[in-house]
Amino acid sequence: TFARYNYFLGRHSTDESESEKAFSIGRDAAKIALNVDPNRPDGHFWYGANLGELCKKSPVTVGLRYVGEVRESMKRVVELDPGYQGASAFDVLGQIELATRIKDGSVEKAVEYLEKGLEFERQNSSLRLHLAEAYRAMRKDAEAKEQLEAILKMPPSPDYVPEHQETIATARK
Repeated sequence: TFARYNYFLGRHSTDESESEKAFSIGRDAAKIALNVDPNRPDGHFWYGANLGELCKKSPVTVGLRYVGEVRESMKRVVELDPGYQGASAFDVLGQIELATRIKDGSVEKAVEYLEKGLEFERQNSSLRLHLAEAYRAMRKDAEAKEQLEAILKMPPSPDYVPEHQETIATARK
């Protein structure tokens, strides 16, 4: 949970230095957790989530080097508990495929991950938003619109109100 709190601090901080520090601390705390109990999804998920945010902050210096590690962490979460954190590991895997499609990712694989995530959690607005993006990349505009409309009708989960509001704002654009 310390890793989780640092993730949320990093995501919502307006101070770039504080944000990066929170993600680094979260990554390190999650690494300890996954070493203590490698058969629980928590450590793997929060390790990958914090490291993924560090990758986004420095795509050339950190992202290229560690994106495979983020991918492997999320695949391990899927093996252990595919519905963990609202099936968010599928969302991360889909985002990786979309972000790396120039190199080794693919839109088709992103859609596969994201659709699979919806089988476990229909109310994950972030997952639906990224699925809409993947559908748009495939020129499946009707399917993309369907996902965006579902987001706008979806009530927020009490645990993820700020994230849901961000997703709605993006969906409206």
